[in-house]
Amino acid sequence: MLEFYSGSTSVVNSRNAVLDCLDRAFLNKSNFDCDLVIFHTTMGHDFNQILDEFKKLLPHAQIVGCSCAGIIGVEGPNEAMKSLAIMAIKGTDFGISSIANIVGSNSYDVSIDLAKQLKTKNTAPNILLFLASGIDIAADKAIEGIESVFGNEIPIIGGTASDNMKAISNYQFVGDKIFQRGAILIGFSDKSLSVHSLGTHGFVPVGMPMVVTKSESNRIYELDNVPAWNLYTERLGLMPESTLAEVIPVGAAAIKLDSKIADEFGESHILRVITKKEDDGSFYLPVDCQEGTEIWITMRDEVKIFEYLDVMMNRLVSMYNSKKPVAVFHTDCGARGRLMLHRVLKDEIVSKMQFPISNENSVPWLGMYGFGEFTPISGHNLFHNYTSSLYVICREE
Repeated sequence: MLEFYSGSTSVVNSRNAVLDCLDRAFLNKSNFDCDLVIFHTTMGHDFNQILDEFKKLLPHAQIVGCSCAGIIGVEGPNEAMKSLAIMAIKGTDFGISSIANIVGSNSYDVSIDLAKQLKTKNTAPNILLFLASGIDIAADKAIEGIESVFGNEIPIIGGTASDNMKAISNYQFVGDKIFQRGAILIGFSDKSLSVHSLGTHGFVPVGMPMVVTKSESNRIYELDNVPAWNLYTERLGLMPESTLAEVIPVGAAAIKLDSKIADEFGESHILRVITKKEDDGSFYLPVDCQEGTEIWITMRDEVKIFEYLDVMMNRLVSMYNSKKPVAVFHTDCGARGRLMLHRVLKDEIVSKMQFPISNENSVPWLGMYGFGEFTPISGHNLFHNYTSSLYVICREE
């Protein structure tokens, strides 16, 4: 039976940050004994020191993690350049697999290999946690690859790594290895556990859609027969010279959802973020995008963000009903952090998510501001952008 513990910190020294997280997770006990640590770190930390300190303090534990634009723990959100958050887990009902390189063109094939690798270590997972590179990945194809091995009934939760929202490089960590475009798949096989997930974004599609007229996998060359980046920035009222950091907060792309999924999601469209642009005017989305796909520009609706968040939390709590939450994994879009919301609103949003779940007992919580979110909706494993997504791990009372 798996047991969960969490802690987060903004201690500047990387080694001391590891110790502080473990102290918080285990309530200052001298014994940090656990079998697995999953961690998220912002870009200012010394990654080698973090991994070395985990190995020193937890020589028998498996260590995995990824970089992010900010962390979210029980202690709340923190986007300082040196922030660290962990979920420490006791118990052996899990398996881990990893790969060093995932990009748009190979996302399906390497995800099959990743899942097959996990299956040799954990033949019957009931929850899959997926952490992958957030740059140039076809996340929908990655989901298809994993489902081809494990089927489509096992929920896939998690998110894609990020940097400080520059979209230059992001990192994944396995043991003492550091990858720049890697992926990690964790299979939990504690049959007493179930996961309940929802997400929300609060963006409204506006105007007429643009049609993808030339694309290859997740790279879009043309929209309406015009260089994709040029038309996209024009629709946003920006210049083609605009950077990703200028486009991402306001430039959410929307693709229409199947009506059945939309009903439970509470949104008519699923959002996509541009993860990379090229000098030829093409850009990358984190999913495969076929020619003929319609893409809408969206507007952020702050009132809707808060209203839909309340709706999501009511529905999420009703999902697990009498079950006891024992841990929460949380992936929030990096654009919903400092790029979109100031500190007060960000704290309020996180407290609105945490209070209904942890209003009596502090539930271990590990979250990050990343580039995308793996969030099952209505029994379908889906990849999202710009959402706040929660994955509540529950155990029968």
